[in-house]
Amino acid sequence: MIKAIIVDDELTAIKSLKWEIENFCNNVAVIDTFNNPLDAISAINYLKPDCVFLDIEMPEMDGFQLLESLNYKGFDLIITTAYDSYALKAFKENAIDYLLKPVDSDDLIKAVSKIQKNKTENLLGTELESVLKSISGNSNSSKIALPLSGKTIFIQPNEVLYCKSDGNYTTIHFKDEKKEVISKKIKEIEEAFPNKYFYRVHNSYLVNIHYISEFIKTDGFHILLENGETIPVSRQRKTELLRLLNN
Repeated sequence: MIKAIIVDDELTAIKSLKWEIENFCNNVAVIDTFNNPLDAISAINYLKPDCVFLDIEMPEMDGFQLLESLNYKGFDLIITTAYDSYALKAFKENAIDYLLKPVDSDDLIKAVSKIQKNKTENLLGTELESVLKSISGNSNSSKIALPLSGKTIFIQPNEVLYCKSDGNYTTIHFKDEKKEVISKKIKEIEEAFPNKYFYRVHNSYLVNIHYISEFIKTDGFHILLENGETIPVSRQRKTELLRLLNN
């Protein structure tokens, strides 16, 4: 029997998915359900399920933050989402299944069949480990997951020129001149980006140092980016920035 936990901020979605499982997957036992991600973290670590059905788009804590907060990760993951966005490519690339809401019973049966196979072969959790590595931001080629309203986007660090703080929000400025506003403080964005490539040159600015073309010492300290934009540099961060640029 596959032990499963459902995590979704919408109670109606939990009820619907549980009904689908009980009626179409007699080899799955739903051992608990949660609409609070923090409660789910404690339960997953304690109960050690074989499978977690996880909604990625949740207001208090998104699915990626939940996964990264777990100590126990030896389970297969099935993403449940209402958004068939390009962001889901990262899961497909790592063989992580996802179910679009409302959940189709045939898709559910296929996903559960794969979990049953992985459990039999002692392979539970292998795909989860791969997807967490791919979105962790540990290298310049790793994708970073950023939650937007109603979706999560995956970006490569080298697509980003700089990030600008606006209180509890941060605007991401991309090389192709696109912008995305994230409902996270710049400190949280800084922690998600690889520090080998990004540096907080100012309280309000996090910059990809690969795109700095000039360091300017007129009227204070500034940097000139490859796209022609000028960013201020705080006096206390100048020395470390110059060290990074000279490496």
